[in-house]
Amino acid sequence: MGTRFLPATKAVPKELLPIGDTPLLQLVIDEALGAGVDHVVVVSSRSKPGIEAYFEPSPEVLSALEAQGRVELADRIRSIGSDWKATVVYQDQPRGLGHAVGCAREAVGDQPFAVMLPDELMGDSSLLAHMNGICVSSGGSVVGLKRVPREDVGAYGVIEPLAPVDADGVVAIGGMVEKPDSAAAPSDLIIIGRYVLTPDVFDEIAGLQPGRGGEIQLTDALRAQAARSPFHGVLSDIDRFDTGNPLGYLEAAIALCLRRSDFGDELADFIASLPVRVADA
Repeated sequence: MGTRFLPATKAVPKELLPIGDTPLLQLVIDEALGAGVDHVVVVSSRSKPGIEAYFEPSPEVLSALEAQGRVELADRIRSIGSDWKATVVYQDQPRGLGHAVGCAREAVGDQPFAVMLPDELMGDSSLLAHMNGICVSSGGSVVGLKRVPREDVGAYGVIEPLAPVDADGVVAIGGMVEKPDSAAAPSDLIIIGRYVLTPDVFDEIAGLQPGRGGEIQLTDALRAQAARSPFHGVLSDIDRFDTGNPLGYLEAAIALCLRRSDFGDELADFIASLPVRVADA
């Protein structure tokens, strides 16, 4: 429901809030396309018709842009959902991430797939591409990882490594614990919002009982996978932005817009011109 972004999300889905001129959702899709994905399945809510509308053709907009000579922008808009396949499916009740993934089963079919949470933006497609390769070579599921201070692990899903992280950032996983006490946590490696999963996870999800808050937890399904089949994590130093809260969203907007060739330099000049904030004594 995007409650941390109210009142904006009263009318605009959080996934469509822009970084510059590009919605969060499109940035995640661009990451997927850069890693070789050609079919995007968006799990949405019927209370967010704007998301489905985003993928629909816009002949009036295209005609206006082309009449203005803005051909490059017209081509960019025309490519949305046409150069790659887009499918929108619905989660009628917010019953957790595991339930949301399960709602995509028919659209995904019997093949490995990535789960990408738009609350997290990555600097590029390299992590997802690496994870795709590990899934292909191992035949098992893969999760993205981040190392955090041990005192912070209690807010996350934490992996149980079977061996040290190798030189490529890959580690075999034997299990995982959701929000453990820091003293009892099996590692300081947390699961971030990137997953590449084998399709048997759908059977695991279908067999789950609701957990805390009545939600179907994806972590429970992944734990079952890790207990019976190859399961790996990839630790990367890729840039990662948490856009699930207004401050993280603003940080992502500044960092990513500074990289833009069309106005990044002007933005940098503007930031440099701002008065320095001095803390109260």
